[in-house]
Amino acid sequence: MNAIIIEDEKLSAEHLCNLLRKIDANIQVLHIFDSIRKTIEAFKNGINADLLFVDIQLADGLSFEIFNQIPVDTPIIFTTAYDEYAIRAFKLNSVDYLLKPVGLEELRNALGKYKKYSRNDYTLMLDNIVHVYQSMQKQYKSRFMIRVGENIVSVKTGDIGHFIFEDGIVILVTNTNHQYPVDFTLDQLASMLDPAEFFRINRQVIININSIQKSGTYFNSRIKITAQWLQADSSIVSRERVNDFKEWLGR
Repeated sequence: MNAIIIEDEKLSAEHLCNLLRKIDANIQVLHIFDSIRKTIEAFKNGINADLLFVDIQLADGLSFEIFNQIPVDTPIIFTTAYDEYAIRAFKLNSVDYLLKPVGLEELRNALGKYKKYSRNDYTLMLDNIVHVYQSMQKQYKSRFMIRVGENIVSVKTGDIGHFIFEDGIVILVTNTNHQYPVDFTLDQLASMLDPAEFFRINRQVIININSIQKSGTYFNSRIKITAQWLQADSSIVSRERVNDFKEWLGR
C-alpha cells in the first residue's frame, strides 16, 4: 500500500512514518507534503496514492482547501493536534480522525477501517468533506443595524446576550439590557449567527454562550441555565436540545 502524508510538522510526520512501519512493513510513504500549495501542485501533476494522512491545520491554512480546489478520490485519515474542527462531521466523512500524538493502536484501528470501505464510500466522504468545509467558511453576521425611531443603532453580535420571542416579535437583548425588536424570526437568526457562539435553547430563546453564568439539571431531564437579563421561565433548555446543548457548551 502506498501512502502520502500531508503534515507541516517534521517530527509528527516522522512519528507517523515510524508507526506505519511497525504496523505493516509493506506500507510505503511516497511523499510528505508540508503545505496546501505543494499538495495541490503534486496532485495536479498526477501524483496519487492508496491512502492519505492529512493534518487539518497547515502553515498556509486548513487542509480542506485542498479538496475544495482539486478532485481527490483517495481515502483520508485526518491527524491533528486540535479537536475543535467539527470532529463528528469529519469522523463521519473520512476513514478516521486521530488526535496527536497518534498512538500505535489508534492508527492500527484506523487502517483496519480503511480496508472495510468501498470506493463509493470514499467518493461520498470526500464530497461531504468539501460541503462541511464550505459551511465552515460561511460568513456569519458580526453586527445588527436596528432602526430606533429616526436613528440607526449598531449592535455587535458580541454585545448580544440573547434573542427572545415575546408577544409575536423577536427582541434582541444586549449585555447591558438594551432591548430592540428585530425583523427576523428565530429560525432565520439561527442560520445567520455563528453556531460556536449562539445556541437556540428552546422555542423562545437563542442565547450567547458568553452570557451563560451557570447551568444545572432541571425537572424531566432538562437543563436550567442562569444568564443575565434572561427570566427564569425562559431559561429552560428543552429536552430534545439537551444533548446538543451539553456538547455545544463543552466545546
